[in-house]
Amino acid sequence: MSLSGALSSAISALNAQSSALAMISDNIANSSTVGYKTSSASFESLVTNTSGASSYSSGGVTASATSNITTQGLLTSTTTATNIAIQGNGFFPVTTSLTGGSTLYTRNGAFTIDSDGYLVNNGAYLLGWRTDTDGNVIGTASEGNLVPIDTSVAKTSSGATTTTSFAANLPADAAVNDTFTTSMPLYDSLGTSSTMQVTWTKTAENTWSASFGKPTLASDSTTTLAAAPTDTISVSFNSDGSLASTSPSPATVTISDWTTGAANSTITLDLGTVGGKDGLTQLSSDLSTPAVTIDSIESDGLAFGKLSSVAVGDDGTVNATYSNGETIAIYKIPVATFTASAELEAQSGGLYATTAASGSATLQESGANGAGTIYGSELESSTTDTNEQFSSMISAQQAYSAASQVITAVNKMFDTLIAAI
Repeated sequence: MSLSGALSSAISALNAQSSALAMISDNIANSSTVGYKTSSASFESLVTNTSGASSYSSGGVTASATSNITTQGLLTSTTTATNIAIQGNGFFPVTTSLTGGSTLYTRNGAFTIDSDGYLVNNGAYLLGWRTDTDGNVIGTASEGNLVPIDTSVAKTSSGATTTTSFAANLPADAAVNDTFTTSMPLYDSLGTSSTMQVTWTKTAENTWSASFGKPTLASDSTTTLAAAPTDTISVSFNSDGSLASTSPSPATVTISDWTTGAANSTITLDLGTVGGKDGLTQLSSDLSTPAVTIDSIESDGLAFGKLSSVAVGDDGTVNATYSNGETIAIYKIPVATFTASAELEAQSGGLYATTAASGSATLQESGANGAGTIYGSELESSTTDTNEQFSSMISAQQAYSAASQVITAVNKMFDTLIAAI
């Protein structure tokens, strides 16, 4: 082996071990970086000429970086409700611009809410699908339907009453034309809380009618909020006191011209199951003065509420909670998978870009079709094992020192050769 070849080989070793040490340094520096994936050096020999039995021409070594992108990091719990992590295969889709930005991917789920209400992490906006209040994706679950997640998309919450359920007994021992009153709670479409009186009149044996008064403000019964509905409901009972029928069926009442400016309300009255005793019944009150016995009168709908908190559920659903106690789904976070994740191009900030080798992203809901599962209030730790990195560092240091000794030896041999000339 020629001295110049030995020198060249030793220099290539220094370069290769320097590269390996740089990777080790990066790994150790990012041992606490959320979602960080370690890089490792892969060494390959360089051979310039292997022919001939009596001579050898040295080549050396080269080092290339291998990013262990698909390695799973340990999930750890956090106290931030918008932190998320993936257990399994996949990435979170993000963009660095609210408009016109390209889609990138990350495993770093340390998202927080910025001053504008968006979920962000190091300048990257988390992307998701808009959902209805039940968590169903609106439109198609496709990349073209992804939008930056804006938690302020629904800052307030309210809901008009659409159903009122009655569980009460009308006294069978009441005389025809006797009347009794109950009240039912209501919410208009603006979230105003009100009550409306229901007058029950016994019109014949086993038959009653219900009429309705003016809705009034729940906090002040002297304030009228709408005219009295004109609807009248007829209710009949079987001989055993169970509900026989209602007219109309289903029983409904309409409230128009709210003074609050709310939309007209149409409320379905759930009076129970025909033939059952789970709603209205007509049984003897066994009182000297017959009276209506109320178990419950409950209405849906919600008072006005302000957004109080946002959290991500374990299925990737972004939930908004309001001061009125309502919690609704506003977005669904997808999981992006690739045919060759290891071929993604790494960028600063824990971001990855697609390449021709990685293929395009396939978007799935959490845990579906081989995609990883999203967990809320958790983060994925760095995959750096400092013990392993220190061991690799010692090996790189020893190899570097040995290569430098080869250079020293070659230098002395050159001196000897020159002195002999």
